[in-house]
Amino acid sequence: MKYANIKYYDISNGTGVRTSLFVSGCTHRCKGCFNEIAWDFQYGSEFTGETIETILSSVAPKYISGLSLLGGEPMEPPSQRALLPLARLLKERFPEKNIWCYTGYTYETDLLSPAGRAHCEVTGEFLSYIDVLVDGEFVEELYDISLPFRGSKNQRILALCQEGCPELYPADGELRPG
Repeated sequence: MKYANIKYYDISNGTGVRTSLFVSGCTHRCKGCFNEIAWDFQYGSEFTGETIETILSSVAPKYISGLSLLGGEPMEPPSQRALLPLARLLKERFPEKNIWCYTGYTYETDLLSPAGRAHCEVTGEFLSYIDVLVDGEFVEELYDISLPFRGSKNQRILALCQEGCPELYPADGELRPG
């Protein structure tokens, strides 16, 4: 897998101060995507063991809340396979840190279902490490700049770490800490 960028001290892609990893490769190709350059699976730098250690070091300080995975598309099966060791090690070393993941896939149909478009042999374990999943393709016609942590009104912010996976940002517009 390749990655397009790593942002340190990011406050835009999840709660608190975070490290954000932008993976390369996306098959959605959403109209109006903010990161078209990362659609290409060959764009950017190789994701290596050294990259994993750099990311883990960056989340170590107490003031860092966790890691955000974006793209491109982190839930493409090749990306899931490459990101699994990072997620596993982060949770082993820093169980108090959270992982946010942004995906254009839909949680119930594309990820959970064995027949889902992005379901593969590691999906269950990978999802077990993700605390918050922002799901749904970006829809330019539903764009709303006032929405925290998402781009279009169809996207959901799901607390995978809570029973029933409640939405952290339901229709009433009040962010629920998760």
